[in-house]
Amino acid sequence: MKSHSQKSFHPSALLVEWLRQQTKLPPLSEANPQVYVETPLHPEKLTVWCALWAGGIIGPYFFKNDEDHNVTVNGDRYRAMITNFLIPELSNHDVQELWFQQDGATCQTARATIDLLKDTFGDRLISRFGPVNWPPRSWDLTPLDYFLWGYVKSLVYADKPQTLDPLEDNIRRVIADIRPQMLEKVIENWTSRLDYIRASRGSHMPEIIFKM
Repeated sequence: MKSHSQKSFHPSALLVEWLRQQTKLPPLSEANPQVYVETPLHPEKLTVWCALWAGGIIGPYFFKNDEDHNVTVNGDRYRAMITNFLIPELSNHDVQELWFQQDGATCQTARATIDLLKDTFGDRLISRFGPVNWPPRSWDLTPLDYFLWGYVKSLVYADKPQTLDPLEDNIRRVIADIRPQMLEKVIENWTSRLDYIRASRGSHMPEIIFKM
């Protein structure tokens, strides 16, 4: 696959971001399964960001305000994360060879955000309004969507956390426990998906491609 400037890249040099909101839904009352626990109309949420590449997983990063309260993400907070978390995390890597891919959320594609990412990655940016456009609704080509999110979600509720603090701890633990061998298989599967899409000129992928 090539960018508009005809520079080639390999999936092992592609950093893919992942942004998710996770709400701890109130459980049924353990004393009486027919009674729901009363909850606020707008429950507090965790907003978590990760990036994945062949070198490992960067994050998770949880969006919080100065009082350490969980907040949703906007353009200013997303740019602060890039400046204060992502770029320092990449300080030990050669970003001249690294591509960055993100989806089309408004907070991620504001002009100020795109300019900041271009300052870091140059034309090696795959994003809505970026030098290389990423096809919308392509979750099956994004390993954080088709692998990481589902994998994390399947494990973080095992001990039935009742508040967001233990849920956050669980997310950190599950991601930290992902072994390099598992990540290697994810990258291999991802490469197969990209190769198939390129060879078939964008046709639907067979089911076997989805098995890792």
